[in-house]
Amino acid sequence: MEFIYEYGLFLAKAITVVAAFVIVFGLIAGSKMKHKSGKRGELFIDDISEQLTEQKQEIKRSLLSKSEQKQFDKDEKKAAKQNKDEGKKPRLFVVEFNGDVEAQQVEAMREEISAIVQIAEKGDEVLLKLESPGGVVHGYGLAASQLDRLKNAGLKVTASVDKVAASGGYMMACVADKIISAPFAIIGSIGVVAQLPNINKLLKRFDVDIEQHTAGDYKRTLTVLGENTEQGRNKFKQDLEDTHVLFKDFVQSHRQNLDIEKVSTGEHWYGLQALDLNLVDEIKTSDDFILENVDSYRVLKMEYKIKQNVAEKLGIVTSDTLAKVFGKLTTWSTTNAK
Repeated sequence: MEFIYEYGLFLAKAITVVAAFVIVFGLIAGSKMKHKSGKRGELFIDDISEQLTEQKQEIKRSLLSKSEQKQFDKDEKKAAKQNKDEGKKPRLFVVEFNGDVEAQQVEAMREEISAIVQIAEKGDEVLLKLESPGGVVHGYGLAASQLDRLKNAGLKVTASVDKVAASGGYMMACVADKIISAPFAIIGSIGVVAQLPNINKLLKRFDVDIEQHTAGDYKRTLTVLGENTEQGRNKFKQDLEDTHVLFKDFVQSHRQNLDIEKVSTGEHWYGLQALDLNLVDEIKTSDDFILENVDSYRVLKMEYKIKQNVAEKLGIVTSDTLAKVFGKLTTWSTTNAK
């Protein structure tokens, strides 16, 4: 029994050491990636219309007899020629944004949007496939501003939420002319939160003094190491309230039929509930939207990729893993607290 206990203790320590190593390595690699994020990448354009059309034809053809297949091929050639004679279709540009806490994906999205703005013509539209639980204010503020560029260029924008668009994610979504959502996608969370640990009492126990000098009453409000004051706490809370007001005003300016006071409590809702609250406009997945428009539009997926070396790729994998774990814990906490 003692052996099992000691083995379990050893295993726990080993796992802790490995986890610590992975986190440190991930942070280092991720830091290197950030420093090099300014390097140019490459824009890829994928013709979704062509893929879906070919898939549709293959399925239909496979269900026919050999004699029917010959007639089918003739009909398809005739239809293709007719479509060519009718002129080109307007384009539906598809942009994906899978956001993390820092909204790092905005760097690729801005390149995709810049490309669209330069080549867009009258009648073209944009579908934003959005997945994000939110994050830092300045990061998601910039992301929302990038979407405004599409609106300023005269393009109609539809935001599609298949899983989650909460907090900063919803800030982005509300810029669109229309928001569609899957029935159980998480929507809303129009609120602001900030937290940090304070270990000042622990340091005092070991007679560790912390000196902090500032010029300006509110240069630093709350700290991790120093002793926090009531004045600092009040200022910190006021900053959060001010940010919340800006958030609410931003959402209200883009969705004027929304009862902003009712939905800006920091709560989240599922798609079906969000529809009743006017947080979204229609219950539909991004797949349904694309299939509905594939005959009327040439659907093009835009993706800007930045090349990474091995260290950067490992940093991305580690960062993504930690973000997913954090996201799952946050979602579990939010769901159970509701």
